[in-house]
Amino acid sequence: MNEKFIEEIPKRAQLMQGQTPQAFKLNVIKKAHELSKNDFNFTDDCELVIKHNLGKVFVINGSTQNIKVTYPIDIFIADKLFQLKSTSYVKNPKLENLKDKVIVIFGGTSGIGKASYELAKENQAKVFITSKSLGCDVSDYTQVENFLKSVYLKTNRIDYVINTAGILKMGKLEERNIKDIINDININYLGSVNVIKAAIPYLSKSNGAINLYTSSSYTRGRRLYSIYSSTKAAIVNLVQAMAEELKEKNIRINAINPERTATPMRYKAFGKEPENTLCPVETVAKLSLLTLISDLTGQIIDVKKNSL
Repeated sequence: MNEKFIEEIPKRAQLMQGQTPQAFKLNVIKKAHELSKNDFNFTDDCELVIKHNLGKVFVINGSTQNIKVTYPIDIFIADKLFQLKSTSYVKNPKLENLKDKVIVIFGGTSGIGKASYELAKENQAKVFITSKSLGCDVSDYTQVENFLKSVYLKTNRIDYVINTAGILKMGKLEERNIKDIINDININYLGSVNVIKAAIPYLSKSNGAINLYTSSSYTRGRRLYSIYSSTKAAIVNLVQAMAEELKEKNIRINAINPERTATPMRYKAFGKEPENTLCPVETVAKLSLLTLISDLTGQIIDVKKNSL
């Protein structure tokens, strides 16, 4: 053994990386430590169980994100892993459960919003849509509040709220008009804040749920759409924070994170792309609706072409 030089490299195929925690029956691990109370020359619990022949130690699949917090930097890494935590798994709900549920969709006249509207209607939900073209600008709190109030007066309940309203404009920051930048932020971020705040009084009565929408660019800002990327990162942070705030009101909130999706907004920004390289809006719509009727909250729901 030489502490300064590599003398030999074992074959990787013969190696496995171990992780903690390890799990044992209580009587086994107690006996292992009792037999080793004067022995400090060991590295972990399974070594003691094997040494004293107290049973077989089985190996199961682990996770690269199941890190051990040993040094101060590990706390920082664990926090970052939590921020990036996502899932593509929505447990057990069926779209038939949407029957007679009241759903409000902001940005419901095109793209993911329109596809969600059509699929919810197919499953006999009561769906109300609006958008800027229909006179409701999500960046205006009063307009959002008034639309939700009008729906509630017709139905006497609101179960779910979806906000797909968004805007994507390309360009270097220094070359963009400041009014356009503020408009992007108001629609993409402030719009979601407005929708959440205005929806709380209604969803607290129905134990309802909210879907917001982020983007794969939330993990790393992208050149030429810095404003869009940063607002989508803000949506994730907003959802994680609001999930904690809304627990006491039994309101769930999640962020849907579609991969590149075949929407009019994307075609406008990037031009026509081969459809087989993009996620269908119908896939995003289905996962969105399943998320609403699931028990998930505070999650980032990854949606890919093969999610269904």
